[in-house]
Amino acid sequence: QVQLVESGGGLVQAGGSLRLSCAASGRALSAYGMGWFRRAAGKEREFVGAISRSGLTKNYADSVKGRFTISRDNAKNTVYLQMNSLKPEDTAVYYCATSLVHGTAVQDYDYWGQGTQVTVSS
Repeated sequence: QVQLVESGGGLVQAGGSLRLSCAASGRALSAYGMGWFRRAAGKEREFVGAISRSGLTKNYADSVKGRFTISRDNAKNTVYLQMNSLKPEDTAVYYCATSLVHGTAVQDYDYWGQGTQVTVSS
């Protein structure tokens, strides 16, 4: 069993930055690939980005490529999502999740955090 807790969300103006953290307990995160997803009001949960267990492989949704960066610190059992040049359309609840594969689909992921709200004002 893995417990995930996201933090770092908040209200930011367009063009600003936020860094989300996802802290894990229960098991070592080094055993898992990690993903970030988001769900905007009235929309389905969508893939944002993923990072492999080693951290060497990353991939991103086209909508965030070049603006968001995923990293991980396995010693701290934490994964991060650095979000720069934020846009109002990035407003959503952001979730981290674990995966035994390096996937982009919701069904590829097993354990989920409770989410953290990010709101970008125009």
